Amino acid sequence: MRRLSNTEALLEMRQACATRVIEPVSAEEEQHTPGKVRQLQVCGGTGCHSAESEAVISRLQEELDTAGHSDVLVKQVGCFGFCAQGPIVRVMPDDTFYVQVKPDDAQTIVDEHVLNGTFVNRLLYTDPVANEVHRRQDEMPFYKKQVRIALRHCGAIDPESLEDYVAAGGYEGLHRVLTEMTPLQVCETISESGLRGRGGGGFPTGLKWSLTRKAEDPEKIIICNADEGDPGAFMDRSILEGDPHTIIEGMAIGGYAIGAELGIVYIRAEYPLAVDRLRKAIEDARQVGLLGSNILGTGFSFDVVISLGAGAFVCGEETALIHSVEGERGEPTRKPPFPSEVGYLGKPTNVNNVETLANVPVIITRGPDWYKRFGTQKSPGTKVFALAGKVNNIGLVEVPMGTTLREIIFEIGGGIPDGKKFKAVQTGGPSGGVITEADLDIPIDYESLQGIGSMMGSGGMIVMDEDNDMVEIAKFYLDFITEESCGKCTPCRIGTLRVSEMLDKLLAQEGDEHLLDELRMLCETIQGTSLCGLGQSTPNPVLSTMKFFPEEYLRYARHEVQTSYTIDPEKCIGCTRCKRACPVDCISGKVKEPHIIDEAVCIACGSCYTVCPVDAVIKP
Repeated sequence: MRRLSNTEALLEMRQACATRVIEPVSAEEEQHTPGKVRQLQVCGGTGCHSAESEAVISRLQEELDTAGHSDVLVKQVGCFGFCAQGPIVRVMPDDTFYVQVKPDDAQTIVDEHVLNGTFVNRLLYTDPVANEVHRRQDEMPFYKKQVRIALRHCGAIDPESLEDYVAAGGYEGLHRVLTEMTPLQVCETISESGLRGRGGGGFPTGLKWSLTRKAEDPEKIIICNADEGDPGAFMDRSILEGDPHTIIEGMAIGGYAIGAELGIVYIRAEYPLAVDRLRKAIEDARQVGLLGSNILGTGFSFDVVISLGAGAFVCGEETALIHSVEGERGEPTRKPPFPSEVGYLGKPTNVNNVETLANVPVIITRGPDWYKRFGTQKSPGTKVFALAGKVNNIGLVEVPMGTTLREIIFEIGGGIPDGKKFKAVQTGGPSGGVITEADLDIPIDYESLQGIGSMMGSGGMIVMDEDNDMVEIAKFYLDFITEESCGKCTPCRIGTLRVSEMLDKLLAQEGDEHLLDELRMLCETIQGTSLCGLGQSTPNPVLSTMKFFPEEYLRYARHEVQTSYTIDPEKCIGCTRCKRACPVDCISGKVKEPHIIDEAVCIACGSCYTVCPVDAVIKP
């Protein structure tokens, strides 16, 4: 790749690479002018890698080589988002979407689709709700209500190719700000768009940039917070794996706006694929002159380095993150002063998370008015959610702000598996709270979620069904928080441990209703006295489940909870699967006769419940 010494060279590169990225033809265009297969796009995210997508790519290439089809490109792309259906192969430009593809399916795809122009029906997606088969991605219920802005390039470009990113319009935003806008105009544009931080509290991004820009110290720093730590969350990881250049571009635009020449990506080391792709993107951008000194001959200098984190959840808080980058313990400090005044090495520092920065280039290129077409008045744009738990369509979802939880869970997510009833959804990770059926139609934005006792957070969304015990759910999150507490302040360090002990006592049915009063009082104390946002939000899972499911807490307090599994003799067929699966040999019975569980020995591990083919095992 040659060095881009001026802005005209970037435009020439875009024109030269234009054929690398293709758009799908519409269903109508496909009917009238059947398209020739040009690309086989294969998901290259971590999840699909674990399901042998790299082997799928190799086999597809082998089959194409054997067939003599050098005109068809096999391309590894970023995450398509539909994680439950991976590995995914998307045939372009006819937009055929093959799911759960195995390496042995490669020959069939090449022989039937590429060579003969027929579809491989057994690899098409079947909607579990309507039982309908969908061939095209744009026809699938999972995608119909999504608007992909932060994820706009994921699943469309090769994340390891600078040429692909440029061909898709990449670095056009940086080109524009360097040649047409002042730093103040950039800050004003982001402010006008209404973009709010996507990492938690939703602080206005443009205001944050302006505050840092106005700081007196001439040396400023911009940091990308890629320390994604919520259980079940993988939004930032997928953006970094699928579109790393958009983060570099967003940081460079932010650096120009605030007057910074250094950008730092703080990313957890547990994201090796994201780290590798980001590192390559930085090296490629440097090589062509999109990072470094005198970018595109405009006189602006900016570079990006990577700082690896050890995976501490508290380092998602910006002051703790900054201390970790400095080589200190990842502990938060009380604000003010804010990082925009005193941050990394005492310099004014702006911290934005991955998703926030991914929105910046497209806001610059398409304008704030275009961005405000999506979302609500107070929360413009879109939000990416990691939809997981008891839902049919697990995956990454990007929807306009104002979309309801019901739409996400039951339309995009396809509802609850096995005909079970919806019980609750946890948003905002460990710091959030549960939302019940009564609030499913509230539009998702920062204020609405706060109004019902939850929060947006970074975007984790875990769905629970009728089988979930809400006291156990609260205990799960408390255990996580207790382990992740940095220990700096007493309310969080000691308080969370005491709450966890109270929940243990409750779950063992050794408590009483007085314990519930003490539990609530301690949670409220921690909430009001902890040093940082992590500690202050620690009690949310307990307080919200106590609020919406008080009867479940009362059952434990009154010792009314069945603690072992039982078997319905009317349903049991005597297949012996439960007996063979039991780790403590507490199940007895003869073949083809009803079995019995010794409740005194049962450890409630659930193995029998999992293997029973006729639902004869009754969960406590």
